[in-house]
Amino acid sequence: MKATIIRYGLLVLTTGTLWLTGCRKFLDESDPSNYTEDSYFTKPEHARASVNAIYAALRDPMSGDFGGAAWTMTEFATGQAATDLGQAVNSYYIKDLHNTADNGYGENYWRNYYKGITNANLSIAKIPQIKMDQTELKRLLGEAHFMRAWYYFNLVQLFANIPLVTEPVDLKSEQIRPKQAPTEDVYKLIVDDLIFAESAGLPWVDASGKASLGAVKSLLAKVYLTMAGYPLQKGAPYYDLAAKKAEEVLDSKQYKLFDTYYDLHNPAKKNVEENIFMIQYKTQVIPGSWQSLIIPYNKNISAYSAETGGIYATEAFVKSYDPADLRAKEGQFFFTEFTNQDDRSQKVALGGYFLYKLFDVAAQTSTANSDLNWSLIRYADILLVYAEASNEVGGPGAKAYDAVNQIRTRATLPALTGLTKDQFREAVWRERWYELCFENVTWFDMARLRKAFNLTTKGFDNYVGHKFSYGPVLTERELVFPIPSTELRNNPNLVPTKGY
Repeated sequence: MKATIIRYGLLVLTTGTLWLTGCRKFLDESDPSNYTEDSYFTKPEHARASVNAIYAALRDPMSGDFGGAAWTMTEFATGQAATDLGQAVNSYYIKDLHNTADNGYGENYWRNYYKGITNANLSIAKIPQIKMDQTELKRLLGEAHFMRAWYYFNLVQLFANIPLVTEPVDLKSEQIRPKQAPTEDVYKLIVDDLIFAESAGLPWVDASGKASLGAVKSLLAKVYLTMAGYPLQKGAPYYDLAAKKAEEVLDSKQYKLFDTYYDLHNPAKKNVEENIFMIQYKTQVIPGSWQSLIIPYNKNISAYSAETGGIYATEAFVKSYDPADLRAKEGQFFFTEFTNQDDRSQKVALGGYFLYKLFDVAAQTSTANSDLNWSLIRYADILLVYAEASNEVGGPGAKAYDAVNQIRTRATLPALTGLTKDQFREAVWRERWYELCFENVTWFDMARLRKAFNLTTKGFDNYVGHKFSYGPVLTERELVFPIPSTELRNNPNLVPTKGY
């Protein structure tokens, strides 16, 4: 993917790369070296470049350092994340349930994901006019529809009442200040986009990291599962749709769990086996940007100059794992000690449970330039989607047991057996909490289920009224994040989020 940005339907070509420009007057001049949306989309390579631009917005929320990073937003909202980074005030506002519409994390997601949607809308509108191979044209449109669905699915879960923009927007458009759309309409577009992408001829797996048929079907399964729960509460028919779509991924035999947890953060395993869809990074080109955030504050263990202590797991969460669970063992999902940067024969106690599942060993110990991708959808998630959804439809069948027990077997836990429907439901939820922690999944599960994991009882509390292990209590307002105040000021047609 190229780091390409298109906004307001306008393009500028500079040394072979597309860059954002906001100067309409400049673009209206007749200089033939300047491209407009009408003059640019003339060659097949323009189509590919415009679709590449859609992916770029995925990376921005991942970037962070001493100021924190937007991707941590949904992790602090679970009550299972801690931080030592005092100056990253946005982290504390969310962690301690004092969030406001001025929080820069939410603004980062809103701004960048709508940028991605803008780029998708432009590609969807303009690529069909290009004379090119029709098979490739349809695949490119499939990627564009998938990415638009991805951005909208995340935005509607995060902010609930959001604008729905499906056409290119320029500075003269009526949609430059759009109103919010009914949530049902947003989900309809998401489903329609993914159904289109399913029939676009995409390969089941794409080792280069572009959208694949496996990613499309996996996302559609997750969308249906969410629609079955809150806020739409479509129930059994959508659990059935989720189960069937996840089953297609399972039955394809294109994916499998990694043999070891190390492969979750092994750059050699990009876009293959368990990794269904990822944000793409490349060392020395566009390196992964979260490594300094996940290491302890000033413990001198890393080749990075910044050791921030930006995010790590609470002790209460890690201690809630079964003592036999491999995931909670040292150097699996978490680590509490590491070697000294100046003398790798010496061990340093880190003072907390840091996130080894996100840790790039080569970058941290030598290069300070990460080649690690960020996983957005992995096969473990889809196994658990299938197990949960199929249980809701007809109780715990053999295939549902097999799906969840694949996760447990890798964790060296005994297989589940002989459970009631209610027992199986909570068993699958627990596996989701433990397996997918710190991957921007848990809070979305909390919101769709209206449940939170009680680290003491190992059961599930109602979301509203759940008390975090360190004190704060969730209220109804925390079921969504606030529409950013910058957007409210720029667009008077937006209604502020209730409670903020």
